[in-house]
Amino acid sequence: MLPGPTPSDADEQARVDRATEIAVLAGALAHEIKNPLSTVRMNMELLAEDFADSVTPRDRRALAKIRMVERECQRLHHILDDFLNFTNARRLELAPADLNAQIEQLLEVYAPQAAEAKIEIVTYLDPDLPGVRLDRQSFQAVLWNLILNAQQAMPNGGQLVIRTSSVGPAVVLDLIDSGCGMDEATITKIFEAFYSTKPGGSGLGLPMTKKIVEAHGGAIHVQSEPGRGSKFSILLPVPWRLGDLPEHEDEEQQIQEIAQDTQNR
Repeated sequence: MLPGPTPSDADEQARVDRATEIAVLAGALAHEIKNPLSTVRMNMELLAEDFADSVTPRDRRALAKIRMVERECQRLHHILDDFLNFTNARRLELAPADLNAQIEQLLEVYAPQAAEAKIEIVTYLDPDLPGVRLDRQSFQAVLWNLILNAQQAMPNGGQLVIRTSSVGPAVVLDLIDSGCGMDEATITKIFEAFYSTKPGGSGLGLPMTKKIVEAHGGAIHVQSEPGRGSKFSILLPVPWRLGDLPEHEDEEQQIQEIAQDTQNR
């Protein structure tokens, strides 16, 4: 007879099942909220049309209030969309990929926006970088989110350095901005769901980014100081090639050790 799960295994499975149940219920609740919210928003738009040509002070005040409700409905709609993406992340389809090429493709698209925002992009991409396994669609979303976060941290322009390197069984991607930076209290919370320092932000962008990176078997860390910018570091495992033997039995532990070294650099 095969041995049954140990109490710790059973407890862990119970936690996973409970988290899955909560995610399903939360997703269903978000869908239920979106339906009446859409009705409210549509009726606000119709009311705004009715008041659009009003000239009396009373009607103009009413129109301003209607517009405010419209904006709040739109904000809630975006929060619910972000939440559903967070809870219903699709299964990743990992395939061999060139991380440098992924970065270059994104920067080519981002270049006009960077120029408009007066952001200088500096790249140091290791030409001998090993290949990694990526879900290209989700990882592009990770890169976009981190780059746009950096842009928002530099409202008057600045410099964004993007650097890749290879350390042991991991590839490291650093994004370093010259923006406003964060204090220690903020750093400890930025990967928590619904925490945001941006007006109108959903607080789900960085938690989703962390979730995707970890689903790739990687890790993400941040270093920052107020007034001195921020550095986000993503570590991704390099697939073992035939004949390679890992120096440590626990690759995840080794990735975490490298992550700690990266934070200290």
